Amino acid sequence: MWDTLWTNARIATMRGGRYAALVPGAVAAEAGRIAWAGAVADLPGAPDHLAREVHDLGGRWITPGLIDCHTHLVYAGTRAHEFELRLQGVTYEEIARAGGGIVSTVAATRDASEDALTVAALRRLARLLNEGVTAIEIKSGYGLRTDAELKQLRVARRLAAAGLVTVHTTFLGAHAIPPEYQGRADDYVALVCDEMLPAVAEARLADAVDAFCEKIAFSPEQTARVFERARALDLPVKLHADQLSDLGGAALAARFGALSADHLEYSNEAGVAAMAKAGTVAVLLPGAFYFLRETKLPPVAELRRHGVPIAVSTDCNPGSSPLTSVLLTLNLACTLFRLTPEEALAGVTCHAAQALGMAATHGTIEAGKRCDLALWEVGEPAELAYAMGANPCVGVVRDGVMRTL
Repeated sequence: MWDTLWTNARIATMRGGRYAALVPGAVAAEAGRIAWAGAVADLPGAPDHLAREVHDLGGRWITPGLIDCHTHLVYAGTRAHEFELRLQGVTYEEIARAGGGIVSTVAATRDASEDALTVAALRRLARLLNEGVTAIEIKSGYGLRTDAELKQLRVARRLAAAGLVTVHTTFLGAHAIPPEYQGRADDYVALVCDEMLPAVAEARLADAVDAFCEKIAFSPEQTARVFERARALDLPVKLHADQLSDLGGAALAARFGALSADHLEYSNEAGVAAMAKAGTVAVLLPGAFYFLRETKLPPVAELRRHGVPIAVSTDCNPGSSPLTSVLLTLNLACTLFRLTPEEALAGVTCHAAQALGMAATHGTIEAGKRCDLALWEVGEPAELAYAMGANPCVGVVRDGVMRTL
């Protein structure tokens, strides 16, 4: 017998990035995996004879568990003062060049203990879990020193060990130039490549490596050095690309076969075409676009035309997107970037899984995949992107175990 069977549901499988609804449908779990998914009429027997535990969902919708594929969840401090400055007309780049921005969070994070970082991150994570998130990516990048970067990644692993969510960790040592290396960017890149990356790899604390390729951060040449070292250590890469200017980040990500290129507001069509050829996912971050009051839209039409999968994420971070609502992110993706609700939902399910290299196990509802599901009290899936501030999630299933909200 199966462990659990959910029946009389409406199921958005998200196979191929589409709702592909099963109505009425059923999903069965065995040993934490999806053992069967299909129409109720095709069940091979009476529900009570098929599973030890049966749940009649009364027509509620089921989607894959949501995936937040780009976050900076582990950090200390706040940057509310910078928010006030931006409202007065000071730009993000001006704040960064004046010693604010990422480096201000670095100081607070370096001073915080692992326990304090864990408690703060758990509070943020709880908000995401209550909106149906079952997997999340967490980056480092607020340590910018070997011990502090390792500390952030250990905290991310602690969150995973708590058993609440699947965590994909990303080393982002090349996030900004720390104060002690100002004017010596190449020396800092050498530290990242020669000391930080080997230490991270030896401790098995990272599932991927990221970098911030931008005028206020690292050049394409410096980024390539980091990626070459990551590749030598058998770590996949992803890239903060073309957020504030076009430095060819999309093409650079594609050149290294990156899992994803993220932001992309200033990416050119040649870069988009290179991403398509490399199988690199575009991760759009409408929270940062909104919070920084940007006006340059990412090239959504070009991404569609070239068939680049589009993921969507909160970009939860203290400086440019203090956002802990994946559902609001769906709405922002639709209203600001003109994604359809179906595209937005694919962006936090199947395409988000692909952006993390997890497509074989996550992101769609089909036999053999992890039984991570979200249950919704909605009339149609478009409501997930439609209702700002609403949370119609009524239950979450992770590894086949159901938690009612």
